[in-house]
Amino acid sequence: MDSYYNEGSLVSEIKKTFSIVGNSYEIDNAVRLLIQAAPTDLSLLITGETGTGKEVFANAAHGLSKRKSKPFVSVNCAAIPETLLESELFGHERGAFTGAVDQRIGFFETANKGTVFLDEIGEMPIGTQSKLLRVLESGEFTRLGSSQTKKVDVRIIGATNKDLNRASAEGKFRSDLFYRLNTVHIVLPPLRNHIQDIPLLVEYFGRKTCQKLNLPYKGFSDDSMSILKSLPWPGNIRELKNMVEKVITFQKGEHITPEILRKYIPPALPAFEIRNIENDKSLMTLNESEYTGTPELSLIFRTLLELKSDLTEIKRFMHNVAVLIEDMNRKSDSANLHTVEEVKTIEDLMQNNDELNLEEFEKQIIQFAMKKFKGNRRMVAESLGISVRTLYRKISAFDLESEF
Repeated sequence: MDSYYNEGSLVSEIKKTFSIVGNSYEIDNAVRLLIQAAPTDLSLLITGETGTGKEVFANAAHGLSKRKSKPFVSVNCAAIPETLLESELFGHERGAFTGAVDQRIGFFETANKGTVFLDEIGEMPIGTQSKLLRVLESGEFTRLGSSQTKKVDVRIIGATNKDLNRASAEGKFRSDLFYRLNTVHIVLPPLRNHIQDIPLLVEYFGRKTCQKLNLPYKGFSDDSMSILKSLPWPGNIRELKNMVEKVITFQKGEHITPEILRKYIPPALPAFEIRNIENDKSLMTLNESEYTGTPELSLIFRTLLELKSDLTEIKRFMHNVAVLIEDMNRKSDSANLHTVEEVKTIEDLMQNNDELNLEEFEKQIIQFAMKKFKGNRRMVAESLGISVRTLYRKISAFDLESEF
């Protein structure tokens, strides 16, 4: 018990020190792995979608290492032209190529005894990958235009939003380099997989923005927060941060209501609204929009998982779901989807004793999505706003493998 408490305290301390915001299992698990790996000299690979916080974790890994007092050099491999990347990393001698009028020390020499963070490493050209592998294996390299071997002592942290395993199988990334980088692998979740952290992130970014602008922080209403939690956030934490900063800056720190928030929702995101119903219970309903994804299913599934024990609220939610799915059926071009009659069986999930079989409802939503996407697990998981691993676990729990 004490060790669990101490570990929890350490995780909290690390998050506070390095501004890692979130209390979800996914974030805490990534921090625990960071705590184990950071003090070592092992190469580290951090993967995750754009905007999930890979550079924050890379900084934390350096700050927790024995190299923390030495340089931390961050390089965005995708931002440097392919013809210049090798020179930037390893340096060049005067006259090495047209325009090389002076000798240049590269990032690896600059970072000696410290850490080199190679962001978007999946974009690195194959030729440069070979030289990077040599640095990983022996610490040796040569500047462009030189025959003299240089030696450095650096730790390398790579980050990418690409599947390097697949890229290496396709010959786009050296498999030997992938294996060396993948010694320790930290996976950062997309924001849609830990939406419970959104209120903490909003408050963190909101307070920082207000502090910068010398404004009081008046917060977001509960309904506004529900809207933010319902959005897909393809740009993840970075996109949420940008929106919070923009809203607070233009609204000059006032309390953010749904009416205010809707003005700032990007066109690429589906528009949701909060509709008050009987007894002032608030349930999320979907506006008509041109959004081509499936926010409806994600919204239904998330709301279902968040419902607690209020039977009246659940019944109202179920009624709205039946109406929404019926409308989805009418709009669908596929003849293989559930019919309206099948959707109406949702009402049968209400038992005679007025208790609700939520597990059966969850199962039926998954079945609906599986039919809609013809058994494509990845598309089903995305439409429900859950990970593929979670989907497989639920398919197994509900014994649905043989159906699709």
